[in-house]
Amino acid sequence: MHRYIKLDTVCFIFVLIFSFNACAGSSIKETRVWPSPEYTRITIESSTLLNNSYTTLANPERIVIDLKGEALSDELQNLSSKVLSNDTSIKSIRTGQFKPDVSRIVIDLIGPSKVKVFSLPPIEPYGHRLVIDVYPNNFDPLANLLKQLDGNNKPPEAVPDSTVKPLPKKLLVPQREAIIIAIDPGHGGEDPGAIGAKGTKEKIIVLQIAQKLKALLDKDPDMKAILIRSGDYFVPLGTRVNKARAAKADLFISIHADAFRKKNVSGSSVFALSERGASSAFAKYLANKENAADLIGGVSIDDKEPALARTLLDLSQSATINDSLKLGNHVLKEIKKVNNLHKKYVEQAGFAVLKALDTPSILVETAFISNPGEEKNLRSAAYQNKLANSIYLGIKSYLKTKPSIAFYTEEDF
Repeated sequence: MHRYIKLDTVCFIFVLIFSFNACAGSSIKETRVWPSPEYTRITIESSTLLNNSYTTLANPERIVIDLKGEALSDELQNLSSKVLSNDTSIKSIRTGQFKPDVSRIVIDLIGPSKVKVFSLPPIEPYGHRLVIDVYPNNFDPLANLLKQLDGNNKPPEAVPDSTVKPLPKKLLVPQREAIIIAIDPGHGGEDPGAIGAKGTKEKIIVLQIAQKLKALLDKDPDMKAILIRSGDYFVPLGTRVNKARAAKADLFISIHADAFRKKNVSGSSVFALSERGASSAFAKYLANKENAADLIGGVSIDDKEPALARTLLDLSQSATINDSLKLGNHVLKEIKKVNNLHKKYVEQAGFAVLKALDTPSILVETAFISNPGEEKNLRSAAYQNKLANSIYLGIKSYLKTKPSIAFYTEEDF
């Protein structure tokens, strides 16, 4: 009798252990590592909210994260293989079964860092997410922006010609520094943006177009360009604005690719900020979709930008919007030579990424990635070059109408 009881007890314990491992192991669906020049993000996606605790330790610098109620799944163990050798924040990741009901993650850091750990609720296309952001203490975001500007468009020094009589000093106008254009490729990292039928991701396409636009602007001796996002990583909307401000950008161009449930909808569009609501139902729909980027990309509650939430009361905003509309019209005029227009005028809506800027700012929807024909075009490097060139020509055309920010030399007098 005792023998049967012991056997039943062993079986019962075995069933408990097996059940725990099966349930816990199935909770984690996917793990992702997103390195960038500024920080590295680790995302652990699960079917249920992860019960987690963490601590940071020094000598050596590391983060220890415990997941209670989680067995050491294959997906969690594979996390270590997703760290790139050129990651500037993370050296390596180790995982193990710390206790029968606790999986442990140890993130070895390259140096002292600021760490943010937070959970995000489900939002299409993701389930629950545990996010770990690692910001190296020695990283200077402003210095990183200035690196993009250093060396761009430095024209060779002119050799004085003794046969040419110089202009009188009273006629000379102080030469202004090159005009700074902030190029903002939408989405990135956890936020793929719109996805076409062939699997084309907006975040990849708009970065490629932005890089081509930057190359064109950098060849122009009157301009310098910075990329708000230079790789496949997420940048919160408020940070995008702050980067443009830090670089003292004269113009801000946000680049996107449209999507709509009807595949036959097509055409390029240009948008500016509106103080009084959207200019159309579609403009409102699009602004709501683009403004959801922080929800999909993942932003800690501590990182919310107050300037994007409060009502715009600055009287100078009206003048900025007017200039944005003018800039948008010049860009729209050039884009229609490359693609048909979804609307023949610049539309307006409450785009968060445009709200807190006091410089002319537009959002360019290059094409509909949900349209099979336009998706095919967007995948073409030649077509991307045409789009980038049209935006560049629109900027040049606009600047000719704005003496206050134009680039002057003695040749203009």
